[in-house]
Amino acid sequence: MEKPQITHIVLDVLKPHQPPLPTFASFLGEMNGVTRVDISVVEMDEKTETLKVIIDGTQLDYEVLRSHMAMQGAVIHSVDQVVVE
Repeated sequence: MEKPQITHIVLDVLKPHQPPLPTFASFLGEMNGVTRVDISVVEMDEKTETLKVIIDGTQLDYEVLRSHMAMQGAVIHSVDQVVVE
């Protein structure tokens, strides 16, 4: 029997202004198993952006996502939704 896998996750993420949003989204899209990345800016201040990040894919791994985002200076504040299939 196959282990259930995360196929959709919605994250509240804080990141610095650099890299720009298109670069950050492409960086996330390069991860294994990621088929779609949808990012919206929720709030912006002097140094950071609060983002709603929606990632779809096959066999998404939360810890890998977290460490991948950290390479760009981004931090996950909360997991707001998860779909497992």
